[in-house]
Amino acid sequence: MAVPAVAARRLLASARSRRAFWSASWSAEPAVPSASSPAPDSKKKRKAPSGSAAPHRLAAVMDAVNERKLPPELRGRGNAVRSETDIVNVVEQRIWHSMEEGHFENLPGKGKPLNLNSNPHADPAEDTLYRILSRNGCAPEWVELNKEIRGMIASWRSALKKALVNQSEDDGSNWNDDCRVLQQQIRQINDKVFRYNLIVPFGRQMFGLNWDKEVDKVKLK
Repeated sequence: MAVPAVAARRLLASARSRRAFWSASWSAEPAVPSASSPAPDSKKKRKAPSGSAAPHRLAAVMDAVNERKLPPELRGRGNAVRSETDIVNVVEQRIWHSMEEGHFENLPGKGKPLNLNSNPHADPAEDTLYRILSRNGCAPEWVELNKEIRGMIASWRSALKKALVNQSEDDGSNWNDDCRVLQQQIRQINDKVFRYNLIVPFGRQMFGLNWDKEVDKVKLK
């Protein structure tokens, strides 16, 4: 009959624990909200702490992406400053290493002249147009305009030198007339430079003339 006694003791223990729990919960006074303080909103989301780690994680991801873009020789330097010269040095080292191992030997087309009839980096339609102009002895408009502008600048600078020499030798009475003519010519040159910059391919733009800078340049010579 030991089994019923053990079961009775377990029931008494569970009843005592329940009684102690309810007595402890009822003995504590519930917090009564004041009229001034608003009732807590259980549905309101908690604000993220100000010291959130999200910006640091984003910066770490960006650093990892930039690190993967670098050659293996320049990786793993932390926050070290990497210049364009470092990348050029890595490229040169790879070229010399390939030359020493003989990777540039027996290349296709070795000993044959280069085919310069087409430009692989130019637009196909533009390259075809240039080849047609070249076969017919013509040049694009921006090439002819470039030659014309350079000739006009050379003659204008020689005229400026003569005007400065005349000013120093004479009493300078003709200097104002020479300045008006030269400034009119410089406006014509700048108009052609503006036209040239509109039609020239990207990266071959030209700068116009400035009267004060050109006069100072000629005086220094």
